[in-house]
Amino acid sequence: MPEMIMPLLQGALIALCLVHATFQTLHYVHMLQLNSYRPERYLQWLRESDKRSLPATRLLGAAPLAILMMFGFYGDVWAYIAYGVALALELIATVFDRPRKAKKPLVYTPRVKRLLVTLALITAILLALSVLLPMMMHAIRDAAGAEDWDLSGLTADRVLAAMLLLIVLLPALMVSFANKVNGPIERHIAKGFTNDAKRILSEMKDLTVIGITGSYGKTSTKNFLTALLSVKYNVLMTPESYNTPMGVVRTVRERLRASHEIFICEMGAKNKGDIREICEIVHPQHGMITAIGEQHLETFGTIETIIDTKFELADALPEDGMAVLNFDNEYIAARDVDGVKTVSYGLYDGAAYTAKDITVDESGSTFTVYAPNGESCEYTTRLLGAHTIQNLVGCVAMAHQLGIALSDLKAPIRQMKPVEHRLQLLPNGYIDDAYNSNPAGFRSALDVLGAMQNTRRVLVTPGMVELGKRQKALNKELGEYAATRCDIAVLVGEKQAPPLKAGLLRGGFDEERIFVATDLHQAISYVQSLPPVERQIVLLENDLPDNF
Repeated sequence: MPEMIMPLLQGALIALCLVHATFQTLHYVHMLQLNSYRPERYLQWLRESDKRSLPATRLLGAAPLAILMMFGFYGDVWAYIAYGVALALELIATVFDRPRKAKKPLVYTPRVKRLLVTLALITAILLALSVLLPMMMHAIRDAAGAEDWDLSGLTADRVLAAMLLLIVLLPALMVSFANKVNGPIERHIAKGFTNDAKRILSEMKDLTVIGITGSYGKTSTKNFLTALLSVKYNVLMTPESYNTPMGVVRTVRERLRASHEIFICEMGAKNKGDIREICEIVHPQHGMITAIGEQHLETFGTIETIIDTKFELADALPEDGMAVLNFDNEYIAARDVDGVKTVSYGLYDGAAYTAKDITVDESGSTFTVYAPNGESCEYTTRLLGAHTIQNLVGCVAMAHQLGIALSDLKAPIRQMKPVEHRLQLLPNGYIDDAYNSNPAGFRSALDVLGAMQNTRRVLVTPGMVELGKRQKALNKELGEYAATRCDIAVLVGEKQAPPLKAGLLRGGFDEERIFVATDLHQAISYVQSLPPVERQIVLLENDLPDNF
């Protein structure tokens, strides 16, 4: 019976280490997915943001494995003690290192499943080495006739402990390695899907493709334009945030039908050339650039690179195409577009389509659009925010240019609902602007909050991210801007809070009305604990994804 105990202890330790490694592996695969499977982004995230690289719990579980590897315990009572301690510590590590609830859970796409298979094979190879390596070394010694080689320390126990140590300590790097191994396969699969999407699009001779890009406002504008064009046309848009090449390809292959007359394609970018890559797939006839600003500076580097990247859409348009441009944006207004018709829009004089007589309250907005042919039309919408009206004007311009009368757009604008998490006024008195944040959108949301009269105005925000070296300065500027537009500021995240707090104080905000929460849950709990008042509006500005 005693001889059966050791194999059971070893088996239990292997199983527990594999469970622990699986928990960690799923976490890092999730982070890889959030970083678009791009090795450089994932490795940058590991360097800058990973709080789980070597947590105390993982080191706790690894310590007895390291002891087993270095000294080995076999055939005496110390072996049982060592394995018992290893099991106990590894169990603690596994429990504390278990997966946490994610805001955007891991999506088990075919690519993720292929990656997990590769990781399983790598793990199996490492475990097999614990048996094969000692056997191979002894065979080599015998074949070489080197009886003086001392291989007494090279035992299966020690090699197994070493392999388990690698599996438990290095899941982040194993995920990166597996992603690299799968790279050629993924590129081959992606090329096949892309060619199929190109074939489908080439067969639809009468389809009009409209590309929409910008540093912000893309998704809202896409939804608004779809609603307006649907008055006259059968329209398909890329769903949700399917704004990458493979997201666009998937939309074409799974959703585009022969009955569709217009395909609205949202185009996202984090690197130069990203927009061009999507344009080479869909070949847009018309394009719309919503805004350009200091967003994703970590990957773009400079604002000039952002401008060049966004205008890859305008550069891809045919001679009979049309570029609809937001002239309120200084970067867009200053850029010349050659060889294609341009139509400008904005809230100020100087654009072809302008919005004036704007009024905003808690129930929505009213504004009048003036067209270049002298026509005008007043619209009422439940949507909030100056930049929302700005996006609507751009959509009106595109729809009007494509043959829809201004008056025919009144009903869809009146019935239009806010895009989820984008300045969405909720029944409980919260304004949900949590999807993503940028300097211009943040300011516009603060203006909406500041316009609320006779009410307690509460700002809940972790600030903005992915702004590179400008991140602290821009958050400080927005903190100062917020000082005159809110009554209570709840800052989320101890790492993100300092520049926001410094800006608020520089703007004359009372420090006693600033609360720093560790996470969103604590922030909401604090808001709910505030003394009751007759009226209160809470702006939820930005919600950081799981990889921050």
